[in-house]
Amino acid sequence: MVKIWRLGLMSYDTALNIQLAIARKHLDSIKNGLDFNHDTLLLVEHKPVYTVGIRDKTPNNEILRLKSLGADFKKTNRGGLVTFHGPGQLVAYPIINLKYYKPSVKWYVNSLEEIGIRLCGDLGIQASRSPHTGVWVADNKIAAIGVHTSRYVTTHGIAINCDIDLSWFKHIDPCGIVDKGVTSLTKETGDLCTIDKITPLFLSKFQDVFECEIEDLDLKSQKDILSYVYNKLMKELMVQNTA
Repeated sequence: MVKIWRLGLMSYDTALNIQLAIARKHLDSIKNGLDFNHDTLLLVEHKPVYTVGIRDKTPNNEILRLKSLGADFKKTNRGGLVTFHGPGQLVAYPIINLKYYKPSVKWYVNSLEEIGIRLCGDLGIQASRSPHTGVWVADNKIAAIGVHTSRYVTTHGIAINCDIDLSWFKHIDPCGIVDKGVTSLTKETGDLCTIDKITPLFLSKFQDVFECEIEDLDLKSQKDILSYVYNKLMKELMVQNTA
């Protein structure tokens, strides 16, 4: 069973803190030898933000240039290089324990790609893998993938371009690949592919690929996680103010 939490439009930092809070539940259970299932899938649409992975060395002047465009800029601990998240892009963050499925990061990334490929297929788009991580339509990436695992607990995930403004990508070499492009479901089908339209299709493919059942995360659990995130941020702020 995987719990679904639809976060809506949200800043990158807030969604990341929610991810980390759920991952902490997983890791605490593992540490204490408890067999609790905290598997959760976060669905979110981000406010404009450029993000980079652990291998990225973007210089400060480049960071300032990207911020001047009206987007935020965040360094993360995921794999991969620079990419963009913004309105019109369905971002899915599975925070799951791979030991319940298959303890293999390669298998996990391959499974995320498979979800994207099957989703595209249902829309009449011929998508595939390439030597570069992600889901591709010819030489154009339609879904980006970047993950992090700790003791087989996953964070980060997959971002599917539904009806996103592709001009944001013109200011970077997406994922550090200079000779490839970016596309969207709307561009490839010629029909408006909103996040609301694509989300049920994504969830169906997620269930098929991970062979799981899904249900909405209950409100009490949502409130508990948000309270944990808020208290953590307040403690960090107090430390900063006393430093």
